[in-house]
Amino acid sequence: MELSDLYSEKILDLAGNARQPGRLADADASARKVSRICGSVIEVDLQVRDGIITGYGHEISACALGQTSAAVVAREVIGTPVSEFLGVRQAMHDMLKAEGPPPGGKWDDLKYLEPVRAYPARHVSTLLVFDAVAAALEKLESPQQVASQG
Repeated sequence: MELSDLYSEKILDLAGNARQPGRLADADASARKVSRICGSVIEVDLQVRDGIITGYGHEISACALGQTSAAVVAREVIGTPVSEFLGVRQAMHDMLKAEGPPPGGKWDDLKYLEPVRAYPARHVSTLLVFDAVAAALEKLESPQQVASQG
């Protein structure tokens, strides 16, 4: 498979028509992730209430693969329980690194990224948004964050 084959019409459509949510001014937690391999960068902001992601924002500078992942997350993450999101992140890691199936349900469009499995150098940018959201969620669980909210 040629690298150019990764960029299917569906991936280019999802990336090209992605809603750009921008940053959240009143985020509960934020995180920044960078791919040293390709230079992709994403900064995410989250609001979480009672275990549900209630607010999401991001700024991204990434290839079409990273933009596609971020587009699906931006479209679907609000209203998602934290535990479900962490499961989707694990499913994405498994899909790319362990031949696992793509996530389903409202996350079904992530299946278009399955061919990335054959290109390990592209895994980081594809997973960047998932790892950034997980890092922000970890900050919410840290004692410092809990103390500052109290």
